[in-house]
Amino acid sequence: MNLSLQTIAQATKGSLQGPANQMVTGVAFDSRQVKAGDLFVALVGDQDGHDYIGQALKNGATGVLAQTQHVIDGTVPAVVVDDTLVGLQALAKFYLQTVQPKVVAITGSNGKTTTKDMVAAILATKYQTFKTPANFNNEIGLPVTILTMPETTEVLVLEMGMDRPGQLTALSTLAQPDLAVITMIGEAHLQFFKTRANIAKAKLEIIAGLKPNGELLIPTDEPLLQDAKGLPAKTVSFGPEPNDCVETLQETKFSDQGQEFAIPLLGRYNVRNALAAIRVGQAFGLDLQTIALALKNFALTKNRTQLLTAANGAMVISDVYNANPTATKEVLTALAKDHTENLVLVLGDMLELGEAAPALHADLKEAVLQAQPKAVYLVGPLMVENLGTALQETLLSEQVHLYQTDQLAALMTDLTKNLSANDCVFLKASHGIHLEKVVDYLVADQGKQGGSHA
Repeated sequence: MNLSLQTIAQATKGSLQGPANQMVTGVAFDSRQVKAGDLFVALVGDQDGHDYIGQALKNGATGVLAQTQHVIDGTVPAVVVDDTLVGLQALAKFYLQTVQPKVVAITGSNGKTTTKDMVAAILATKYQTFKTPANFNNEIGLPVTILTMPETTEVLVLEMGMDRPGQLTALSTLAQPDLAVITMIGEAHLQFFKTRANIAKAKLEIIAGLKPNGELLIPTDEPLLQDAKGLPAKTVSFGPEPNDCVETLQETKFSDQGQEFAIPLLGRYNVRNALAAIRVGQAFGLDLQTIALALKNFALTKNRTQLLTAANGAMVISDVYNANPTATKEVLTALAKDHTENLVLVLGDMLELGEAAPALHADLKEAVLQAQPKAVYLVGPLMVENLGTALQETLLSEQVHLYQTDQLAALMTDLTKNLSANDCVFLKASHGIHLEKVVDYLVADQGKQGGSHA
């Protein structure tokens, strides 16, 4: 990105304050993350970004995107618009049309980040590829991702999240994908959507901005998608997983279309994500051998079934960014198949499940028992009151450890005290439980933690 304030004002239909030729080379909405040359976007939400303009300028911002009803210093180079979020999105649309990459959009109740990482790795073998960083997948993160891509980008891989009807329509209309992927329909966001059918309908909004003759990829075994009305003419199916999957903690092997594949991930359920990514690669003209090589060592976004080593030598499997019943059961099944010895489970609440939450948490009992853990640590009221109660009927009292969400410090202390170098610790929860703090504590040199756990 290398745009003048004059160009930004034109793209956002805003008014210019300061030198028209002032250049910006990046964008940020958090003043703490501003780099030299950035445009600071003063968003108004729980906090008012206008209160941090001074800090953003101090950190190197060369311009500000501000809202009309806020008074800002007349000496600050700025573009003033009616709504900074709308302005950010308009600027992203302008930049996207300027760079004109092919756009791949990926959504789904589970697996969208992993699929994004796989797709980007595959396409990068032939094209200048840029992908959504971390979880920048909403109405703020997506335009920031677009504005962050290099001007040389040939393919842009965008992850799209949603938690309400209409959100994916807006994101898709902004991004105008050439190809869209729906990884799966699960129970995530049942609290808001009530039924899987409503979730499927919301996920299908990803085709709202699909270019003419654009392609949609959907799972073969999901009737809520397969039987939906109004699918694009170019709708391609992927899956289900082949019967020849061979799973270990380090990798999962399978074959597709006569080609052998290995992905550096635990779990048969990740094969489905790989199959979607393979279809994307083929749609972009790549051969199966090239795709297989790219998948063998692709880079996975942090905390998505990430293999780490604890300070004492124990294996740590971190999957703490998101959790829903389907994904949690699948990974527990994979751990059971691997016959992992000395398995320690750390499971936190799965959020946004609505009225079904208690039953869905208790329903994990069988999958947990099949994994044969030596110890289970449960965090949060839903896990404690439902799964905890169910497990205490079968497991020994010393095997089940219960904590509320404000007791992470006690969990860290107890876990490290009982952990041996031969153990394998699997951690999974919704991001709101913040088990990433436990992961960081386990992996870091605990002597350097300064006594602070939470």
